Amino acid sequence: MTAVSQKDSLRAYCLDLAQRARLASRQLGLLGREPKDAWLRASAVALRRELPKILEANGRDLAEASGNGLTEAAIDRLRLSASRVEDIAAGLESVAALPDPVGEVLESVVRPNGLRVRRVRVPLGVVFFIYESRPNVTADAAAICVKSGNAVILRGGKEAAHSSQALVDILTRVASEHGLPANAIQLVNTADRDAVGYLLALNDYIDLAIPRGGEALIRRVAAEARMPVIKHYTGNCHVYVDRSADLDMAERITVNSKCQRMGVCNAAESLLVHAAVAATFLPQVSKGLAPFRVELRGDPATCALLPEARPATDEDYATEFLGPVLSVKVVDSLDDAIAHINRYGSGHTEAIIANDATAAKWFTDRVDSSAVMVNASTRFNDGGHLGLGAEIGISTDKFHARGPCGLRELTSYKFVVEGEGQIRE
Repeated sequence: MTAVSQKDSLRAYCLDLAQRARLASRQLGLLGREPKDAWLRASAVALRRELPKILEANGRDLAEASGNGLTEAAIDRLRLSASRVEDIAAGLESVAALPDPVGEVLESVVRPNGLRVRRVRVPLGVVFFIYESRPNVTADAAAICVKSGNAVILRGGKEAAHSSQALVDILTRVASEHGLPANAIQLVNTADRDAVGYLLALNDYIDLAIPRGGEALIRRVAAEARMPVIKHYTGNCHVYVDRSADLDMAERITVNSKCQRMGVCNAAESLLVHAAVAATFLPQVSKGLAPFRVELRGDPATCALLPEARPATDEDYATEFLGPVLSVKVVDSLDDAIAHINRYGSGHTEAIIANDATAAKWFTDRVDSSAVMVNASTRFNDGGHLGLGAEIGISTDKFHARGPCGLRELTSYKFVVEGEGQIRE
């Protein structure tokens, strides 16, 4: 087959995917809650029952990981285990337990001329979801899209191809058993990167693109997509320890924010400490971070207090490390901390540790991020922990969704107007 005919064949394949998804979305949007929830619950049972099949597929992906050039953090995101599959199954059940957003009446008024006006929540339609090396996201995305009445086209990374296919096989088989439309969930079955470009051009059939992965992927999708995109480029998250902080609490939160799982977007990458408590807190937190082998990169004040710290650069303060490196800065005031975050942060997640309620309010009002934590770990900026169930991603955009994107974030609304023969004069 010539290169031209291969491209034509790939383009036709992508068009067929999108057209099938559009048809499925129209059928799916008319379903009530029960068949969708029954599918979610039955899929959770099937995932548990077919654990050996899932782990076998994941083992093949892990065996190929080094050849795909994955880092240790990426391999950790790729790896499935019995407990992680159980988490996936439990996530499906948690989505089933959530209210169905489709059909929710957001507002209802009667106009002076007697027209009854309702604003009603409706699905977006077709979601094109592109993601890398996290097979658990396959199930999360399918669950959230289908529950919110949307068909989904999944484009996982080649590094998780076997795992994603095993999960999609189970989800689609169970979907057919519960009356969901064919092609409500589709997995792009080619690693050819041109497929992404072809799909991003199909705005007549695809309503929204969501990239979840490295910054290069997200920038490519944002540049090429002809439909709206929900995205976040980086998760450069901060913990600020105020002069009023309980320092034992601050140590626990800092260590958890950074080390509970380093290779994720809501892990802390920078620590800011008020000068009034730096001499006490920095040695304390350095000791707490030591078992995790976290390299500290700090300003001159930090390096003077911590001989083990390396000098930090501007690039360090702007970097999402996704590993055992933490930038550190001593600040003279709360406003200095806020200015630093708004300069270097990525609008993802920031935390303040403070017993002074006025300082906490000042911080939450002035830090421009999708989530601001007070006396809590940055790791809580997560759909499940914030009550949304599973999430399809965390948006650092301001339109149309911000923060964890769950069911409601994958809907729009329409006006339904009822009259009794009124005409406009």
